Amino acid sequence: MIREINFDGLVGPSHNYAGLSLGNLASARNAGEVSRPRAAALQGIDKMRVNIALGLVQGILVPPPRPAHRWLAALGTDIASADPVIAANAMSASTMWAANAATVSPAPDTGDGKCHLTVANLKSMAHRSHEWPDTLAQLQLAFANPAFQVHSPVPPAFGDEGAANHMRLAPSHGEPGIEVFIYGVTGGPYPARQHVEASRAIARLHGLDPARTIFAAQSEEAIAAGAFHNDVVAVANGPVLFAHEKAFADRDALVAELAGRLAEFELVEVPDSEVPLADAIRSYLFNAQLVTPPSGEMTLVAPTECRDTPSVKGWIDRHLASNGAIRRIEFVDVRQSMANGGGPACLRLRVQCDPDKVDPRFLVDEARLDRIAAVISSCWPDEVAIGDIQRASLVKTVETARLSLLDTLDLGGLASY
Repeated sequence: MIREINFDGLVGPSHNYAGLSLGNLASARNAGEVSRPRAAALQGIDKMRVNIALGLVQGILVPPPRPAHRWLAALGTDIASADPVIAANAMSASTMWAANAATVSPAPDTGDGKCHLTVANLKSMAHRSHEWPDTLAQLQLAFANPAFQVHSPVPPAFGDEGAANHMRLAPSHGEPGIEVFIYGVTGGPYPARQHVEASRAIARLHGLDPARTIFAAQSEEAIAAGAFHNDVVAVANGPVLFAHEKAFADRDALVAELAGRLAEFELVEVPDSEVPLADAIRSYLFNAQLVTPPSGEMTLVAPTECRDTPSVKGWIDRHLASNGAIRRIEFVDVRQSMANGGGPACLRLRVQCDPDKVDPRFLVDEARLDRIAAVISSCWPDEVAIGDIQRASLVKTVETARLSLLDTLDLGGLASY
């Protein structure tokens, strides 16, 4: 039976605020601040517990090695002697945002009836460009069953940022759907990270039916306002598209196309007059997880910043009172991630598949989360200042913490990745 699994990226012990992500306003705003890796990771665990309590299937992805020694070696240096900017790129914990790990097309959509995953090359940002080999190794292990096909990244000439710029709408997870690839053209002062050439290549690699595949441009205004990925201004679940009215370059054409291809399509649109684009981006209203638990009540798992932003909270209250498509909201505290530019949706990769076909080491329940939380509480640093990231003592702590986690999860085979 096909179900949706949210694979959350565990926040790594090197979590820091180096401000490396151009166009990510939260990342820039908090650059240089002291981070709290232990609190960040435990906040992520608590979010996963909310999903489990809703009756959802929950998975995990583990942090890669940090520092990124192979990348540093390719640059002819090491963490101790590297330029501080290079060192910060090598110590980034950005794999926590698993929405950028890959693009996923479930079996009902693909030509060969397999679930396809294409690892993102993330070539637009130096600190993320070296993630893909570790992500590929991990996904090949988690999805080794013949029911899956895991692809290497598309060539780096074409930027691909994974599921953060991809949406799927369908009557249910197990039925054929419409896959929507959102690409950027320009974004004013910031780069458009998703290239249409990469999106088209992934659609071909996954064997998608052109009649059930849409390519649409992201709004340049949204990119310039800080929506560096489309999932900052839009999210889909089942037949519902939940979006800000300024999310897309040609909103009317996309809505008409979706309505024409999916009979059950429903648009939940937030007007700019009610929630200004800046408030939507600052609160990450659309970077919430929009999910359908077994109860059938479509639920928004939103950051507490949505509750604390008056325009956003007002819209949520009015929508819930109207008995609209979203029937329930769960607020979660992921402030450490939010401060670095990633909300609840950034922290997870959605895979619609049969859970029995997934390597069980990558699936979690409450007891398994308890064991992970114990490792985090005992091994993750409490604080990391930017001036500390090249210190030998912190490097050893980070490396030892990851190995302890892998040992707890019986994933020692990933130690060298």
